[in-house]
Amino acid sequence: MKKITLLFLFISISMSAQTDAKIYDIINAVSSDRIKSDIKTLTEFGTRNTFSDTLSTTRGIGAARRWIKSEFENISTSCSDCIDVFYQKDLVTTEMGKRVPHDAWVVNVVAIQKGTKYPNRYIIMSGDIDSRASDTMDFTTDAPGANDNASGMAGTIEAARVLSKYKFESSIVYVGLSGEEQGLFGGAGLAKYAKDKGWEIIGILNNDMIGNITGVDGVIDNRAFRIFSEPVPANETERQRKMRRFYGGEVDGISRQLARYTHKMTKTYMPEMNPMMIYRLDRFGRGGHHRPFNDLGFPGIRIMEAHENYTQQHQDIRIENGIKYGDTFENVNFEYAKKLTAVNSITMAGLASAPPSPTEVSIGGIVQASVKLKWNKVESAKGYKIYWRDTTSPTWDHSRYVESTEFTLKGIVIDNFFFGVASVDENGHESVVVFPNKIMR
Repeated sequence: MKKITLLFLFISISMSAQTDAKIYDIINAVSSDRIKSDIKTLTEFGTRNTFSDTLSTTRGIGAARRWIKSEFENISTSCSDCIDVFYQKDLVTTEMGKRVPHDAWVVNVVAIQKGTKYPNRYIIMSGDIDSRASDTMDFTTDAPGANDNASGMAGTIEAARVLSKYKFESSIVYVGLSGEEQGLFGGAGLAKYAKDKGWEIIGILNNDMIGNITGVDGVIDNRAFRIFSEPVPANETERQRKMRRFYGGEVDGISRQLARYTHKMTKTYMPEMNPMMIYRLDRFGRGGHHRPFNDLGFPGIRIMEAHENYTQQHQDIRIENGIKYGDTFENVNFEYAKKLTAVNSITMAGLASAPPSPTEVSIGGIVQASVKLKWNKVESAKGYKIYWRDTTSPTWDHSRYVESTEFTLKGIVIDNFFFGVASVDENGHESVVVFPNKIMR
């Protein structure tokens, strides 16, 4: 019994924990003052409704997106044109939904920082450009959209300012998406664009409301935030579904692994923060701009505040029964928005620095007191981490570092845990964990 216990402890010990000093530099470089300034600018366009004025230089979504594009271009200039900035657009018509008052171009602002080694691998951070009043069809009434979603858009711009100072092996995309309030049109357009271009998307981090700490539930919390992720891909095959029924994986899809990666990076580098893993695609009955990417099989999550205030969402500015309604500038907590911007930034920096994940992970160990794992060799990986956890645990809690492409965990019963494998480079940067997708007989 003593030998088994010691063996288990030995296996649980991973390679000495490594942290990257530049990740701490990235956290420290994020500026709440710059985020505050950008949110202020975005609210001053009056309304950013997707169907609002596109010709004015001071009001409407046209002026807002031109300003966002100019900010990305200024960032690119400061890093010797390291970022490619362009519009990506799709025409939406009144036949496409009840929330489309007239035909219009839904225009996204895309800024790509190309990777040095894997330029076709992309990690994406998005914020929404558009805002809305109480009536989503009303594109003339003031709708400052300070928290929803100037906060996410400002965070995305700030992440570009910070991360553009570094070079990464994989590409990073910073994007302002339009048409969210009318039917997730901007995300759908960019997801299709990415698929048509053959992008290998590591993940999309959708930031929608990252600036409120005072909830309508009476809770004030500047450290907790939510990570929403769907359990398994929407486009999984019937074979994959049947395998999952017998071998597990109900909560181990690619988006859930991305959520766990974000959770791990946060707890490693920002332990004062309290990431909440929310096991659902999005808030109950509601949607966000990661969903169109999920629909096409790309991994994507939503990062947002833990405690919402519904009197400040989708509301005309007014006072009613002594309650102030409206999503206005003074209700945003800029230090909190800075923290969640840093969470995004370190997640992207970690992913963009890491080698690709294994694509094939096989597992075996039926009716044995050991677990066998085998996976494909990954270019630029110095080694690999085998992870395992209790079947009821939300996070990977045990690991074993190896430098081979197969390994047997002796003394561990396969039935009692879930397993996965990540690639690791010589500096300790890890890929997203891959849940076994093949069975060894």
